[in-house]
Amino acid sequence: MPSSAAGSAALSTPSAGGKLRLLLVILAVVAVAEGIGAVQFTLGPGKVVLLPMLWALLIAAALGIAQARLPGVLRVDRGLQGLASGLLNAGLLLFVVKLGLTVGAALPMVRQAGWALLFQEFGHAFGTLALGLPLALLLGIKREAVGATFSVGREGNLVIIGEKYGMASPEGRGVLAEYITGTVLGALFIAVLAGFIASLHIFDPRSLAMGAGVGSGSLMAAALGAITAQQPAELVPQLTAIAAASNLLTSVVGFYFTLFLSLPACSWLYGRLEPLLGRVTARGRQPAAASRVGAAQAPLSAHAALSLPDTALAWLVMTGGVMVGNLLSYRVPLLTSLEGMLVVVLVVAVAEGLKRLLPRLPTVLVLSVLATVIGVPGLFPFSDTVLALTGKLNFLAFTTPVLAMAGFSVAKDLPLFRQLGWRIVVVSLMATAGTFLGATLIAEFFH
Repeated sequence: MPSSAAGSAALSTPSAGGKLRLLLVILAVVAVAEGIGAVQFTLGPGKVVLLPMLWALLIAAALGIAQARLPGVLRVDRGLQGLASGLLNAGLLLFVVKLGLTVGAALPMVRQAGWALLFQEFGHAFGTLALGLPLALLLGIKREAVGATFSVGREGNLVIIGEKYGMASPEGRGVLAEYITGTVLGALFIAVLAGFIASLHIFDPRSLAMGAGVGSGSLMAAALGAITAQQPAELVPQLTAIAAASNLLTSVVGFYFTLFLSLPACSWLYGRLEPLLGRVTARGRQPAAASRVGAAQAPLSAHAALSLPDTALAWLVMTGGVMVGNLLSYRVPLLTSLEGMLVVVLVVAVAEGLKRLLPRLPTVLVLSVLATVIGVPGLFPFSDTVLALTGKLNFLAFTTPVLAMAGFSVAKDLPLFRQLGWRIVVVSLMATAGTFLGATLIAEFFH
């Protein structure tokens, strides 16, 4: 393990040259991933679809892990990997705009989803603990199981656990394990799972799209990409709109579901089930994160606001990545993609300006609503023009640069990930499967 001094040096502020290198490497990763394209193979009664976004995540993670052995032109060191993590958060806002415009253009189709869109949220809220908690107890995990299985452990859920129990608590270590597992393996796992389930043709595609809206932009992108890859082209806009609406609902309403429903239910169930399912586990073999992975690691969830130049860099990375993916996979001319991306960036810039003036403003919510309203055909004089310019931007072209940045973030967090133990990883993945399958099952009752 490197010394603290070495670690501090590695995480120093990247230079302008380093930032340029990061931009070029990400674009190169996107180009290679799109060049590989989609790969399918049969697995039992279904099939698995590996899309360019997954190649991007794996390639970027490999480059980040091997950075010390790479030539300087390809080296993305720990400082740049940390920057990539911040760029990911800012870049996802462009993805949110694309989703919002899609929802606005397809509002009549979203309304057809009816009550399914509301009630599937119970599946997202309770699916994690329904599958994850019993398994955690059978594997000998104690109170860490509450933090790891009450939700999919994204940033808002870290805040809930940190406020209620503290990040140094067993519950805090559990939610941190879920967060890191989701960051490292979540997109890959849910893409394979969603693609396999979709290939079985046992669920309505609209139900699967609702299940994909787990409250995380990158996880939703991975799941939806695997689902839509197996559907007719004319159905993709509707499924994208439904998944985006579900994801927004999970991000906003889901916070209160987890705070007031799933967390109390998970804690209550732990007290009832642990005496029945729990087993004595030697203290030295506790699979949850060790005490050294406690409060000191909480900054993983606290992404400081990017400076204006770095925010612009995130927009540039996303714009370039979408243009490259749109050209290589969908044969859309670069200039056509650039026109659409400039519209997307303009919408994000307006929301970013409001955020800097009003720091308490919930940016993602405001941005989603703003993009959705703009995307309603004919509502504003410029709405049809916006839809025409952005309509050539393929949804999947956004996911490849997103997961390329996520791959470098994965490399940064890998040392902590290794400390968590395989059992908590299995439980975390089961919780992710639970939220997808739970929402899909409930939505299916309405179709």
